Amino acid sequence: MLTIKDPTKGLVAHGVSTCAGCGLELAIRVILDVMGENTIIVIPPSCSALFSGFGNETTLRIPGVQGNLENTAAIAAGVRAGLEYQGKGDINVLGLAGDGGTADIGLQSLSGALERGDKILYVCYDNEAYMNTGIQGSSSTPMGAWTTTTPYGKPVKRKNLMQIVGAHGIPYAASASIGYIDDLRKKVVKAKAAIAEGPAFLHIHAPCPTGWGYDPALTVELAKLAVSTRCWNLFELVDGSKVNITKKVNKVKPAEEYLTPQKRFTGIDATTLAMVQTQIDKDYARLELLAGLSCETDSAA
Repeated sequence: MLTIKDPTKGLVAHGVSTCAGCGLELAIRVILDVMGENTIIVIPPSCSALFSGFGNETTLRIPGVQGNLENTAAIAAGVRAGLEYQGKGDINVLGLAGDGGTADIGLQSLSGALERGDKILYVCYDNEAYMNTGIQGSSSTPMGAWTTTTPYGKPVKRKNLMQIVGAHGIPYAASASIGYIDDLRKKVVKAKAAIAEGPAFLHIHAPCPTGWGYDPALTVELAKLAVSTRCWNLFELVDGSKVNITKKVNKVKPAEEYLTPQKRFTGIDATTLAMVQTQIDKDYARLELLAGLSCETDSAA
């Protein structure tokens, strides 16, 4: 096991070449702080590749693998199998990929790992586009958002990744945000414990000032605004059926307050904005319904 001479410095280098205000950097520091040094990380070519480094240099103090964009979950599953064969079941295996490498090109390998019940933690940091290769749209890009492949705004809604993951009935899945670090930390703790039984999944909202077009100093504020407008909901999904909303928003702000500070929504028209708001309301109503059904089921039991 890796021994750190000065644990106070953490598992991530102080100097990392991420963009100013990068939500991913904050997320990975929290994740590795909880997962600890007894962890192997798998990273694809992406913004997260900045942490796996190049040559004999790295920004992480744990062993890791940089694979291909589409096979993060497959590599993590292979590492897990190898460790178990050697009787090293106490080592954590962490897959860390963006929305493009998870919801799009990596969805097949992720689904396979979840179906098999591989004991890994898979984290999707969602900056809502392929930021590392030129800000192309992904299936996680919100409706109305500008990207280089949706220059007039994305015409369709985003994919519901949590619902897809939940359909596999894994022990633990949760959405999180870098705007609510305490909530994120608690969910990493739960996910770490859950991989003793099977796969765990975290879907983390990670604002990107470069691709979204906002002042880097506003990253955390914008992440919080996404939650208070219900553009990003914080909840847990246990065993694919029990839903727990971890941050209930009572005084809901209109989606427009979240969209306006971002240049990627500059061209959104009133009709599209109304469609976005309607979809947000529908999604939250469905989430509340599922959470209510979970409570009723628990009471009946």
